Amino acid sequence: MPANPTLKEAAAPAVPDEAVTPLIRGITVLRQLTEAGGTLSLSALERATGLARSTVDRITSTLAHMGYVRLDGRDAVLAPRLMELGNAYLAALRLPALLDARADALADELDESVSLAVADGDGIRFIHQATRRRAMSLSFRIGDLLPAERTAPGPLFATEWTAEDWKRWRARRAANPENRDFPAVPPAEHPHPTEEFTRRSTQARQDGWALDDQLIEPGLVAVAVPVRDPRTGRIACAASVVSHTSRHTATGLRDTLLPRLRAAVAAMEEDLRTAPRPEPAPAPSGLATWTGASKQELGREFVESLARGLTVLTAFGEGRAELTLTEVAKATGLARATARRALITYEHLGLVAQSRPGTFTLTPQVLSLGYPPLSRTSLPHIAAPHLAALAARIHESTSLAVLTAAGDEIQYTARVATARVMSVNITVGTRLPAYATSMGRVLLADLPPAARTLGPLRQLTPRTITDPRTLTRTLDEVRNQGYALVDEELEEGLRSLAVPVRDRTGRAVAALNTAMHTSRHTLQECVDHLVPTLRETADAIEADLHVSARFTRVPLS
Repeated sequence: MPANPTLKEAAAPAVPDEAVTPLIRGITVLRQLTEAGGTLSLSALERATGLARSTVDRITSTLAHMGYVRLDGRDAVLAPRLMELGNAYLAALRLPALLDARADALADELDESVSLAVADGDGIRFIHQATRRRAMSLSFRIGDLLPAERTAPGPLFATEWTAEDWKRWRARRAANPENRDFPAVPPAEHPHPTEEFTRRSTQARQDGWALDDQLIEPGLVAVAVPVRDPRTGRIACAASVVSHTSRHTATGLRDTLLPRLRAAVAAMEEDLRTAPRPEPAPAPSGLATWTGASKQELGREFVESLARGLTVLTAFGEGRAELTLTEVAKATGLARATARRALITYEHLGLVAQSRPGTFTLTPQVLSLGYPPLSRTSLPHIAAPHLAALAARIHESTSLAVLTAAGDEIQYTARVATARVMSVNITVGTRLPAYATSMGRVLLADLPPAARTLGPLRQLTPRTITDPRTLTRTLDEVRNQGYALVDEELEEGLRSLAVPVRDRTGRAVAALNTAMHTSRHTLQECVDHLVPTLRETADAIEADLHVSARFTRVPLS
């Protein structure tokens, strides 16, 4: 615990005797990194957590080995793979997979941001965001926690609160009326009286909807409607339309958009009613063996009890929303005693609850482990550390590019240059003709022939392919072999090599490349040595992309 605990921490229940202390410390580190936006120096982590520096070093070393953080000099940085923990919760919940298409369609129809949120204690936590791209737009992220009293969904969820829930909320309000324990929102400068939220909840019970009239910050307005579970009649989540007073007043939002929001919610509830029971997805395998081998490899720097505890969260998922202790142990390969202590720890931390005695579920708090900052990541940001590692390995510049909207050019979106007297001078944002570049050919080759935009085939060098039939045959070869090698077609003396980077559907959404002077590598060396290395790096980028994009949209540039 930090040396000066907050009121919230001081009121926390005592740690159970069987709780796993290294697991508690690891969760503390992840939460501190999340609240800091994803990056903290190791010294800052030491101060924020109150842990000894040697403990912070061992925890971050373990998390780095698991792929959950990246150590960048003296900084610890959250890594995309950490999102697999939040993904386990969202997959088990099923609501994003079943309802996100309706939310996205409503956002398109209204040209406003649409959110889905679930209750999390006396707050709400977002599970889906369909945002509009504007200079003034919604900045909340999947996983962000907001105080119930300053939102539109909050009064709806409060209609189902018990007397004990209201008691906890009043205690939290009395201790922290400005909401300073909610980093996703600015502190309340003029907190509303407690009775105001009680009134709003009573009104929401009568109306079946609720408004947020600039409660979070001036100008932000929202209207929310509950989406009810057809089996229980209880609120499964809340759907909100969020706007700005420059576009709608709160009452205007209600009068103009509420009917369409209600229609969308009715369709969502029908989707929930008719959804087939999920087939259990396969649980991760070999985790216990991997953690044991990692301990053998790294020794004291690997905290095995932390790693094993974190694997317990990944036992849950689609079709595995509720698990017994035996099922958790079987899914992870851990001993029952080890799994039991991890579950006791997670119950204490609020990450796991018992839906009924002996049956465990993940709670929305799992999203507090890195999901908010990571849910807004982009493909260039995901690729950057991999490009740097590749450049250091092959001693050549590396790049990532995508096809432009017109489809006849590539645009560089990320690049790591090496320090050489003679190097390829290209910057992020540079555009080049797709037909004459290795990255362009990789991306064109992935498209159906009818969808390829080749543009005018100009003779850039004596070697440039300008015959459409020859270029089509070359693209077919690129597609079959999985890489493109372009030799002095864009510029004399320049040799470049590229492989595709594919999304979860298998579509090539970007290309990874290296380029060099022809004197540095022969054509055969490029094929024999550089292609496998590029492919290995592309695989690593894809692994991060697939985790990141499971429940979020990852911008390609």
